[in-house]
Amino acid sequence: MERKINRGEKECEEKHSNSEGSEQDKDYRTSLITLNVGGYLYITQKQTLTKYPDSFLEGIINGKIMCPFDADGHYFIDRDGLLFRHILNFLRNGELLLPEGFRENQLLAQEADFFQLKVLSDAVKSRWEKEQLASRETTFLEITDSHDRSQGLRIFCNAPEFIAKIKSRIVLVSKSRLDGFPEEFSVSSNIIQFKYFIKSENGTRLVLKEDNTFVCTLETLKFEAIMMALKCGFRLLTSLDCSKGSIVHSDALHFIK
Repeated sequence: MERKINRGEKECEEKHSNSEGSEQDKDYRTSLITLNVGGYLYITQKQTLTKYPDSFLEGIINGKIMCPFDADGHYFIDRDGLLFRHILNFLRNGELLLPEGFRENQLLAQEADFFQLKVLSDAVKSRWEKEQLASRETTFLEITDSHDRSQGLRIFCNAPEFIAKIKSRIVLVSKSRLDGFPEEFSVSSNIIQFKYFIKSENGTRLVLKEDNTFVCTLETLKFEAIMMALKCGFRLLTSLDCSKGSIVHSDALHFIK
């Protein structure tokens, strides 16, 4: 008799536990929200969307603002679906984090205004203003060649974007695969120092990306940097010495933009 009672109590406890578990699962599922923003689906938690009171998203979730639904029953918001990822990341992280080279500040600021996120809007506009000020500043580029194997070729630019362009143009190909920018070269955000050239090994080549031009000397890299500078709008300041031969053989070249 005692064994039956214990078994009954155990079954009752299991049912109660299962009931609590199913309620928790239900609560968790209802806390997930799917948004259709301009045709792009985003799934996030209710607490993320309601993080900022009186925002557009908080109003939708809490029933303060009427919002249409798509055919699948998801909230439909007729805005830029690609830019919304930055809106959602801001709600998740509490700060503005954008990928390197992001250039759609004005559009993102408009999206932030629409979603009534003043903190985000102010952050985007501040970033935009800083970039505009930076674009008005003079950009300097210096290419120096000591013609010494221990020193090699040095490229300095106060605009990290140009250094990034040089990096993205040069790639080391080893054993039929791309290994990226050679680790043998010293690199910072403003300087690339080609201290020495990569040893020629079987199956290894240093090439210029896109056209697969084989790089054989530091002069080749120097010429490539000069051509990229001219294409990017830099103006040569250095007076060339005809006795040096071509521009590639000059000890130092200074550009400005």
